Amino acid sequence: MKRFFRSLLSLMLVVATILLVSCSSTSAKVPTTYTPEKIAQLQTIVEPIEAIRERMVEVENLIEEENWVDTVTLIHGPFGQLRSKMTYLSRSLLPKDQKKATELAKELFNDFEGIDAAAKNRNYGAATSKYRSAVRDFDAFLSLIPKA
Repeated sequence: MKRFFRSLLSLMLVVATILLVSCSSTSAKVPTTYTPEKIAQLQTIVEPIEAIRERMVEVENLIEEENWVDTVTLIHGPFGQLRSKMTYLSRSLLPKDQKKATELAKELFNDFEGIDAAAKNRNYGAATSKYRSAVRDFDAFLSLIPKA
């Protein structure tokens, strides 16, 4: 009889433990605002992207000069790592900003592809149009990044 009660007591303790563990909530909350530490981290990630944004003037000058070879070289060379940097930055943002940042990055690279195609076809009008669109998308992307 003692054995039966010990087994029953052990079983009740196991059931109680399972119930307590399953009812406790330890789900992680998604942050809704940027902490100062997160903003500082984002600023270090965004610095090289902002440096490339400043170099967009070079693309404009090359298009104005109709220097198509150097236009393509600049887009594929120094701007080559931009996609991975922007993707990483987009993933580091809060969920509410990630989708918009990802869309803007895709639009920017579509613009770069348009500039590249226009440069290969020596199409000044298309290149300037895609350049203006690229600058607009680039600035919109950077506006999503919180400042300290």
